Amino acid sequence: MEVLAGLRLEELEKIMEELGATKFRAKQIHNWIYAKSVSSIDDMTNLGKDFREELKKRFVVTDTKIKVKQVSSDGTLKYLIEYPDGECVETVLMRFDNRANLTACVSSQVGCAVNCSFCATGKRGFIRNLSAKEIIEQVLTIQRDTGLKVTNIVFMGQGEPLLNLKNVLEALEIFNSDFQIGSRRITLSTSGIVPKISELASYELQSTLAISLHAPNHKLRAEIMPIENKYPIDELKKALLSYVEKTGRRITVEYIMIHNFNDTPECAKELAHLLKDLKCNINLIPYNSVNDTKYKKSSNNDIMKFKYLLEHSGKKVTVRLERGADIDAACGQLRGEVLNSAKSN
Repeated sequence: MEVLAGLRLEELEKIMEELGATKFRAKQIHNWIYAKSVSSIDDMTNLGKDFREELKKRFVVTDTKIKVKQVSSDGTLKYLIEYPDGECVETVLMRFDNRANLTACVSSQVGCAVNCSFCATGKRGFIRNLSAKEIIEQVLTIQRDTGLKVTNIVFMGQGEPLLNLKNVLEALEIFNSDFQIGSRRITLSTSGIVPKISELASYELQSTLAISLHAPNHKLRAEIMPIENKYPIDELKKALLSYVEKTGRRITVEYIMIHNFNDTPECAKELAHLLKDLKCNINLIPYNSVNDTKYKKSSNNDIMKFKYLLEHSGKKVTVRLERGADIDAACGQLRGEVLNSAKSN
């Protein structure tokens, strides 16, 4: 059976032409998929019954399943999503009490080849890239399950988005045009794939680029991020300066706070010096525990001292709100596997 979810309006129009139906039918189906997030052709109630039966002979809305759903005490939802080949990824819906935004954290790969030592995903290794349809199915799955409309997308789930750039860009275009999610509400996060950052700059996107930096120098960064040995921090900074110059867009620098490793006043001063000429905001991320790692979260006091020193350099600095840690849905905790502690939906 062919899948309707992920098809653009022009693709649906072509199918309607093959079926001898009008283009208006394509618009109706498109609206059911992206605006109303239905899971079945039978739910498309403004289509005639005979036409729906004809569609069902050839098509289904989706072939993606929720394998596990978990609900955090703070309202965060984590889904383990299964694709037809049996591979799974995790995606997260984050809700904030004082904001209207509903943010979906989506995965771009099954597993990850970057293998950062503080991250659960890297422990699986790289399995395969996700197609654009598989990426957007994560958001459609959330919307079908909750009845809510996702307003923001962050590519901060499993995988390295820039190592699957073609499919990520196609998904971004669909989020923008078919889901009507503005480009500035979409963030791409990367560990620092220098050639792909340069390629990305050529597209002049309005989306935000976030850099997982996590250390102020080569030595510390190489200890936790093997990618540093391939694309050293000085080379990465040059690529970021070039990106800002070409796009005019401000970058977000992500920095995980690890106790007695990268959270000292000396590290803060070194980071401020490194970033002084880069147009960026800094997002400090309290470390979230992952099994089989030696790392611990920085104290709130150390995080606030670190933040103060960076702000003193003139940068805008935020501390990321911790969401979903009790269900392993926080930054660095996504695995994409069924764990014994997971509870089925």
